[in-house]
Amino acid sequence: MRTAVIFDCEFLCVQGSQSRFWCAAHDPDPVIAQIGAVKLGLEGDFPLLETHKAYVRPVDRFGDRYAIDPFFTKLTGITENDIQTKGIPLQEALAGVDRFSDGALFWSWGKDELNMVAISCYVAGIQPSIPACRFDNAVKLVIAAGMPVEDIAKTPSNNLADYYGVEHPPLQGHDALDDALSVTYALQHLLRAGKLQPDILEGQK
Repeated sequence: MRTAVIFDCEFLCVQGSQSRFWCAAHDPDPVIAQIGAVKLGLEGDFPLLETHKAYVRPVDRFGDRYAIDPFFTKLTGITENDIQTKGIPLQEALAGVDRFSDGALFWSWGKDELNMVAISCYVAGIQPSIPACRFDNAVKLVIAAGMPVEDIAKTPSNNLADYYGVEHPPLQGHDALDDALSVTYALQHLLRAGKLQPDILEGQK
């Protein structure tokens, strides 16, 4: 079956990091700690085929692991214990989500690949394993389906399914898989309604 992959990642922050653009002396580099991904079928009823979730051991520029800040835990639910017991090296995490994609195009609400690949690999000192051409911005998709630009600016990924009135199981905001699911439910709704053509999710014009 033809597929697309919708993904999200959670990257390190402390209180106020976003408003400071991660530029304060005590702000961590915005490297990832969690990846979530959903495989969406692009044929038939546009089914959700599989999900993928990985915790990543975030390291600084000297190879030392970042401690998980309490603010980040409150925001995302990701704990120090999660990273210690489930966390894997970045290279392994990227290889895992790449295998999961099976070559399909990656979509995120915005440009999460800049944190997942560009920043995280640069800080860790490893070669990026997934090229930039494999990623695209799901905001393009909802614009193509008619979502007003002013609504996009005030709708985070975790609220996208609710914006379209899609019924879905409970989702936790700022959980990478749940945020990816929220975007996926919205795209599935648009595909089923005929407001979005499946070819565009394969990168075809």
